[in-house]
Amino acid sequence: MPHLSVKENMTLALLPKIQKFGFVDRKKQNQIAQTYIEKLKIKTPSPEQQICNLSGGNQQKVLLARWMCMNPKLMILDEPTRGIDVGAKAEIELLIQNLSNNGISVLMISSEIAELERNCDRVIVMRDGKAVGEVIDKEINQDKIMELIAKGSESEERKDG
Repeated sequence: MPHLSVKENMTLALLPKIQKFGFVDRKKQNQIAQTYIEKLKIKTPSPEQQICNLSGGNQQKVLLARWMCMNPKLMILDEPTRGIDVGAKAEIELLIQNLSNNGISVLMISSEIAELERNCDRVIVMRDGKAVGEVIDKEINQDKIMELIAKGSESEERKDG
């Protein structure tokens, strides 16, 4: 929601829990926003800043905060670092690792093999909605993942041929 504030974007999913009779508890909303701005080191002049005026990395952090404040058991992150600079990418990856370290299961979908190598303890390669292979822990590397991708392509070629 590019024209909503950082605070509004952050608490959007929480609205049913922080409102009564259609009125948002602004004090709770401000507390939550301030907590996550500090926790995730979101660079913003204020919680009232429109999210569209933040850098891509800080926008991603606000979106992560939106779901973190819901205290999930599982987070599904689809291309969480696409389109952000290298520094912001490292910060987002650290946040993801912290989620995992704090007992939140993280399912990451990524087309960046290096990102998978750095952040995953299990990688499942999929093709057309089906798993074509799995790599675990220390076996996770670009060569092994590329081998599984190629294997999935070969089985497709045999079907077509």
